[in-house]
Amino acid sequence: MFSSYDFTVTDRFMRYAQTDTQSDPHSDSFPSTEKQKNLSRGLVKELQEMGITDAELDAYGYVYATLPSTTGRKTPVICFCSHVDTSPDCTGEGVKPVLHRNYDGKDIVLPDDPGQVISTTAHPYLLKKTGEDIITASGTTLLGADDKAGIAVIMDMIHFFVTHPQIEHGTIKILFTPDEEIGRGVNKVDLKKLGADFGYTLDAGERGVFEDETFSADGVTITFNGISGHPGYAKGKLVNAIKAASAFIESLPKDELSPETTDGREGFVHPVHISGIAEKVNVEFIVRDFITAKLQEYEALLQQKLNETIKKFPGVTATFEVKEQYRNMKEVLDKHPQVSQYALEALNRAGIPPVLSSARGGTDGSRLSFIGLPCPNIFTGEMAFHGKHEYVSVQDMQKSVETIVHLAMIWEERG
Repeated sequence: MFSSYDFTVTDRFMRYAQTDTQSDPHSDSFPSTEKQKNLSRGLVKELQEMGITDAELDAYGYVYATLPSTTGRKTPVICFCSHVDTSPDCTGEGVKPVLHRNYDGKDIVLPDDPGQVISTTAHPYLLKKTGEDIITASGTTLLGADDKAGIAVIMDMIHFFVTHPQIEHGTIKILFTPDEEIGRGVNKVDLKKLGADFGYTLDAGERGVFEDETFSADGVTITFNGISGHPGYAKGKLVNAIKAASAFIESLPKDELSPETTDGREGFVHPVHISGIAEKVNVEFIVRDFITAKLQEYEALLQQKLNETIKKFPGVTATFEVKEQYRNMKEVLDKHPQVSQYALEALNRAGIPPVLSSARGGTDGSRLSFIGLPCPNIFTGEMAFHGKHEYVSVQDMQKSVETIVHLAMIWEERG
C-alpha cells in the first residue's frame, strides 16, 4: 500500500519547523502568543487546498477540520491531534532545520554552533537510526519536532487518504492545538464542534511507542511573606522572605523525589520558578506521579517542610496553593480498551513492534481523556525535545503516517 506512495511528511516538517510558535507561560492571553496562529493559518490553507472544505482556525488558535467518511458503514468518529506550539525552554526563533541523509552513526556536530554536538553516548537511540535520514536544528535553537513532527504526520495521513479515495475509512476529525507546552492546550477546545468519539495525539518519541498512561499532575505555589525595611536600620525589623524561601528549597530531599534522581514509575516534586524580593517571594512547583493519590502525599511533605522552615524565621508567613493540572489518562482509557487495542494492531500492521510506554509527563490527551475524548499517544520519532539537540528520523515519521492510516482503516473495519 505504501510501496509507491511519495511521502510528503519531510517537506512539510521542514517548512513547519521554520515558523516560530513558542508559547509563553507568563502570558495571560489565549493563545499565549499570537505567532502560534501563523503556522495554524498556513495549516488551514493547506487543508483547504487538499479539499478539506470545513478547515478553520478559531479565535483561540485551534484548527478544526474533517476528513469525510469514504465508507457506507456506520463507524465511530476518531480524531488525530497535535500541538503547534514549541517549548519556552529553548528559543524557537530562526529555526534552520538540517537534513542529514544516510546518517553514518557518528556524533552530529551542529553547523551554526560546533560546540553543540548530538552524541550517541547521550542519545543512544540515535545509533539505531544509522542509515536513515535525520533532521536536526542548526545549533542555536530547538528543532520543534515536538510537536511539528506530529502535525506533519497528520497532514501526510490526510494527503494519503485524499490521493487514495478507494481506501475506506470513517469520518476523521483533525485538531491542532496551541499552548500544550504550558499546560493550556485544551483550555478552550470545543468538543461539541470537534464531534469525535475517540482520539489519538501524535506526540511520542521512539518508533513503536504507544502511551496509554501519563503522570497525574498538580501545580503548587508557595508564597513567603516577609517584612521589608531599610537595610541600614533593619536590625530587629527586617524579615527576609528570600532567605526563608532559600532555606525551604534547601530542605527538600537531595537523593529522591526530584526529576534528576527519579525515573521509571517514580514521581517527584520539582521547583520550576522562583521570583520576588525581600518582602515577598513566590516559589512554583510541579508535582507528578502515576498514582494520583500520591500527589497528596508529596504535597503534604512540602507543607511539612514549609511549616518547619517558617518556625526558623520568626515573622515570616506563607500561603500554600494547589491547582490540579491533569490526571493519568489510563484511568479513562481502561474503560475503553478498544482504543488501545486498535492502536496496537495498527502498529503490527505497519510492521512495527509495539513499545508500551508510560509518559513521564502529560499530553493534550491527558486532559482530553478526562473531558470526554479518550485519547492515548502515538509515536512520531521526535527525540531530545525542548533543547538544541532535538532530532527526528524521516523514516520514523513515515512509519507514524503508516500507523495512523492503518488505525483509521481498523476503526472502519470494526464498525
